Amino acid sequence: MSDLGSDRALRIGLISISDRASTGVYQDQGLPALQEWFGAALSTPWTLETRLIPDDRAAIELALITLVDRSRCDLVITTGGTGPARRDVTPEATLAVATKEMPGFGEQMRQISLQFVPTAILSRQVAVIRETAGHAALILNLPGQPKSIKETLEGLKDTDGKQLVAGIFAAIPYCIDLIGGPYVETHDAVCKVFRPKSALRTR
Repeated sequence: MSDLGSDRALRIGLISISDRASTGVYQDQGLPALQEWFGAALSTPWTLETRLIPDDRAAIELALITLVDRSRCDLVITTGGTGPARRDVTPEATLAVATKEMPGFGEQMRQISLQFVPTAILSRQVAVIRETAGHAALILNLPGQPKSIKETLEGLKDTDGKQLVAGIFAAIPYCIDLIGGPYVETHDAVCKVFRPKSALRTR
């Protein structure tokens, strides 16, 4: 059964992908940064499930499938493993579990990063929908650095707070609407959600 427009909490799955962090060589930064951002951004209820795993395609695929199919997450975000290095296999694992691709997200993520570094073109971040019986989730690959995570989600603003480049999260709640998830709202000062007028709830 679809949860379209429901008031239940948004279920978020976060996966940090790093050989060294997963073995304790250094402390993971991706998961705390994402948890902090969602705590500041979301104004409607949400729950969280996290994973810290190595750069291993089978492990990444299993984590994605588990979070969508068993934990019934509506949104799954990965950090790490999206570059051109041999061990970077997050996009391949993400595409392997996908029902359909959402290429606009990857395009916009690279556009945001290109405002800061020319090496953003080396990023292979993708976004997909995974559909199972009666449920669907949006899966996104984000960068691994906390500063880049924030910029990617929020976009770029000038000193007066005016939006210069749109962040990807502005489109995510409406995407979740369309795949049958709960109605998600944010604090506008952090990230203003965009929905067509026909999809807005009356308060």
